[in-house]
Amino acid sequence: MIDYDLELRRHNAAFRSALSIAHTDRALDIGCGAGETTRDAARMASQGSALGIDRSEEMIRRARALTLAEGLHNASYEHADVERHSLPSARFDIAISRFGTMFFDDPTSAFSSIRLALKPLGRLVMIVWQAREQNEWAMEIERAVARGEAAARYTAASARAFSLGDPRAARELLKTAGFSDVAFAEVHEPVFYGHDTESALAFVSQFLSVREALGVLNEDARERAQERLHTLLEAHHTPDGTFFDSRAWIVSAARS
Repeated sequence: MIDYDLELRRHNAAFRSALSIAHTDRALDIGCGAGETTRDAARMASQGSALGIDRSEEMIRRARALTLAEGLHNASYEHADVERHSLPSARFDIAISRFGTMFFDDPTSAFSSIRLALKPLGRLVMIVWQAREQNEWAMEIERAVARGEAAARYTAASARAFSLGDPRAARELLKTAGFSDVAFAEVHEPVFYGHDTESALAFVSQFLSVREALGVLNEDARERAQERLHTLLEAHHTPDGTFFDSRAWIVSAARS
């Protein structure tokens, strides 16, 4: 299982500080993964609650186990796809998401549903990747593993991760879905892939985009691509681990 919490630990600190969740708030966490952001929200909403939703059953099981281990009683989880899940109307004070809103099949419909789940003064706060060209991790890994058809496979597999990276397009999308006061704040922090090159290689090799790219190569070409990837990760190794530069937006909006 990819440990996104470890990868995004510096992003999470910036995201957490931007939430401003009140003690009595009810929070909805979209694409909660293993529940780190849900637990953060639950701790802030000490007299309220936090509900995490994710379409990965494995992640939800992990989130529940970690929440139980931490003794948090105001965090709960649902295994569901938020696009196809009937959210309660006007239930939540805030909807949050850490890199979980870029993959909607119908983003206008999805964000409209999220808006309706918010109370009249409810807020949306999410962190999303900026454009691919602003993210060293995406560009350099693609160059290392992808050639020809493999490059096309990598691009197709990773493209949706950057679907909200253009502020103008994202603002129009949210306005169409019924949000107002849309604002963007930059987060310029590195992603972390492992304490050493071998663990970083194992981590990155789990990415869908990397698996798609390597999957179309013959054995010799795949070995060469893996060697290039290993060399790239070695070049990014520091005494503190393997890091790549990245840029993201924290997007905030209000229910109209």
